[in-house]
This record gives sequence, structure tokens and C-alpha cells, in this order.
Amino acid sequence: MKVCGIVAEYNPFHNGHLYQLAEAKKKTGADVLVVAMSGNFLQRGEPAIIDKWQRAQAALNHGADIVLEIPAAFSVQPADLFAKGAIELLELMGIDVLSFGSESGEGSDFLISAQVYLEKEQEIDALFQKEQQQKLTYAKNMSRLLSKHVPEIKLDLAQPNNILGFAYAKELQKKNCSIAIETVRRRSSHYHDQEIRVNEEIASATAIRKMLFSSDDWKDNQHLPFPEDTKVSLEHSKLIKWDDFFPYLKYRIMTTSLEELSHIYLMEQGFEYRVKALIKDAGNMHEFLTALKTKQLSWTRLQRLCFYILLDQSKEEMDKRTDQIDYIRLLGFNTSGQTYLREIKRELEIPLVTNISQKNNDLVGYDITVGEVYRLADQDSIKSQDYKRKPVKMD
Repeated sequence: MKVCGIVAEYNPFHNGHLYQLAEAKKKTGADVLVVAMSGNFLQRGEPAIIDKWQRAQAALNHGADIVLEIPAAFSVQPADLFAKGAIELLELMGIDVLSFGSESGEGSDFLISAQVYLEKEQEIDALFQKEQQQKLTYAKNMSRLLSKHVPEIKLDLAQPNNILGFAYAKELQKKNCSIAIETVRRRSSHYHDQEIRVNEEIASATAIRKMLFSSDDWKDNQHLPFPEDTKVSLEHSKLIKWDDFFPYLKYRIMTTSLEELSHIYLMEQGFEYRVKALIKDAGNMHEFLTALKTKQLSWTRLQRLCFYILLDQSKEEMDKRTDQIDYIRLLGFNTSGQTYLREIKRELEIPLVTNISQKNNDLVGYDITVGEVYRLADQDSIKSQDYKRKPVKMD
């Protein structure tokens, strides 16, 4: 049985994701597609627009056979740590090949580039310290440096999907895995496209979220860039955004001492003074991040920092949580997925969590906390994210 792994967020699930699932299965010849999906808070530091259960259901409706949750400790992270959690999870599940969307490059390009990078990592780090420009973000600085000094790396690492794909490839090389890579070239829209073209079949998730939050007019549109079941989920859910958590974030910052803020995960030295000073006059998340942003700290990095302030997570705590994967959280499966789960269950090195009980409550405690925080956006409409929830089962 050939097994293909996919790393995803599905925020929300759209036609581009549907295309990628179909292409991954076709190009790899896989019998089973295993998706490692972020839970309710995502890699860029944002809350998911709808909860993890609805997004897992959509994936199963359109080609996934098993959906697993990337633990929250790894899901809201820079590319390398995000990749560490996702790849470790999929490796534990016994995948043969990893498939992901990319702006350019074949699977071999990613693996070769990752190998070159790891061989020259110390040299690259030294050059980075010497040549980085303060006005540029880390990603742009690194892309510029590699283009200049390491021409063997032919990938455009200023592109977001390529950045993540490169991180996955590095993690596979570090582990000396035999897992192959099969890329699916991105179609139509660019990752950061802000607008949806008329009658466009595939649009970026960024453009889709902008449309969803701008007004309710999209509900009457007969030609949307996502499947009908996604439309139904979106129509019947509160659409979650950072502003839903901003009052809690503001309270946390205003009532936390500078000393305590300085120990928050991802907090730059001395940056707590800026955070503390600017929160007072901010009326919403956009105002706060706009005031907070510097040339060196990207919007994404600041969103992640705000997430960890909201969760009151210290550097010491997060270092422990990101040491390794301790459990596999199953969100859903279909008949093919169930067959594969039965086949490998005895071989799994860590617990497979299908529901939350007293036996595993401590094991998944951080994810439970993250789920409860997510519900603060609207406790009347958002169901419990962990207690009394069983994996979605598709016939």
C-alpha cells in the first residue's frame, strides 16, 4: 500500500486544495492520502476561519483518507519548526512520499537544495550575519543571500510555498528519510493575491478570506472558488478573525508585567516595552500590528508573538513542547483510511488519540487549552473542540 502525506491548513478548503489532493494522488499513485493539518490556530499566527472539524470534514469529502492534527505547539511556528512537527507526524504514519504545492521546482530540486544548504549551513549563517539588511525581512534577506552565494540552490525562496517546501525537504534530509517528494505546481492565483478575478475557478485563500470578511454578498454568488460543502460550512458558522480575541489580548498585555512579557516565546529582547506601550491606544488587531511592526519583524512574526502572549507561553515551556511529537491526534478518516489505520496501529511508536479521556487528558493538555481559547471567539456557536468529540468518519 503506497501512502502519500500532505501538509495543509485549509483556511478555508477551496478549489486549489481540491486540485492539489487530486494531483497528489494521480502523480504519486498513492492508495492512501494522509493529511497533517493545523488545528484552530495556523502557521502565520492567525486563527482558522472555521474550526478544525469542519475543515477536516471538507478534506475527507474531497480526497483525503486520513486527517491528523498537527499539535498546536508546532502549528503556530516559523517554517522550520512547523516543518519539524508536520514531517515527524507523517513519518510516524509511514508515508512513502510527501506532496506539496510549490511556485516552482520539482521534488528533486527541493531535496538537492536542502542537502546543499545543510552542508553549508555554518557558512551561510556567518554570511547572513555579515550581509543581512535591516530593512528586509528574514525571508528576503535569506533569499537574496542564497541567490548570490549558493547558486546551486535554484529555488525562489522568496515565495511562501517554496519556503515551506524547502523546510520540509530540510527536515527529511536531517532525518535521512527515504520519503520522496512530489510537487504540485500552483495554478492560477498567487499565494498573496488579494482579489478574486471574475469567474475564477481557483483563488488564493488570502483573497477568499478578504471576500468573506468584506460583506455577505458572496452568499448570493453562484460561481465561488470553493466547493459547495465549504460554502455551507461558511454560511452556517461565525467566521473567526483576530479581532475576536483582541480584547483578551489587550487585557493580557495590560495586566502582565514587563518582566513576565520578556519571557514570552518569540519575544525579542527589549521588545516588551514596545508591546506594552502601544497596546494602550490600539482599538483593534490591525491598528496594534500596524503600530507594532518594524522593518525586521514581519506581520506574521508579530501575529505569532501575539498568539503566545494570549496563551501565556514562555520560551522554556515551548522549547520543551517542540522537542518531539508525543501523540497522534486523529481528526477523521474514511474506509480506506480506516483500513490503513488498522494495518499500522500496532506499529505506531506513540499513542493514537481518537478521543479525550482522563487517560490522555494531560498528554494533549496544551491542545485542549488552545481549543478552549479558540472558543472565546463565540462560545455559543463554537462547540467544544476536544471533549466529547470523536473523529469524523466517512463511508
